[in-house]
Amino acid sequence: MFIAQDLRKKNIAEYLLYMWQVEDTIRAFDCSLTRIKREWIERFDYSDEQKEEAIDWYGNLIRMMNQEGCREKGHLQINRVTMQMLIELHSQLLQSTKFPFYNTEYYKVLPFIVELRNRGANKEENEIETCFNSLYGVMLLRLQHKDISPDTQHAVKEITTFIGMLSDYYKKDKEEGLKFE
Repeated sequence: MFIAQDLRKKNIAEYLLYMWQVEDTIRAFDCSLTRIKREWIERFDYSDEQKEEAIDWYGNLIRMMNQEGCREKGHLQINRVTMQMLIELHSQLLQSTKFPFYNTEYYKVLPFIVELRNRGANKEENEIETCFNSLYGVMLLRLQHKDISPDTQHAVKEITTFIGMLSDYYKKDKEEGLKFE
């Protein structure tokens, strides 16, 4: 919870990936707040107040996952809305002539997106979602200490740069407001 609050302010892309990981963590504990309290929250050096805040936060997320039907897969509405905001910003940046570096980075990453889709990524999802899914997948592989091919490492490096740029524009838009035309 504390990490999520901090990431949401600093880097929306990292926040979204973190929240996907939180969803999977909740699923790993069978959406049981009792297990999360006992087996997860107790692992951290939280004050009593922080523990209570964490328990409330996880409890609310579990409730939302149950209500929204994403106990086993999928993402919470709050995370889907965040993704949609990034998709809309991406579209605005591409349509504007004021962001040539973003356009250049997008076209640099586009072949990797096409390749991911040719290898089985959902062709119906937005390109930004494809990028996030690839980043999340590689993150999970790293957590499992699995090998990542040099080609995949190169693609992820490029996608990370692109999504980082989108995240920076998101922050700038929230703080100052971007002028698209």
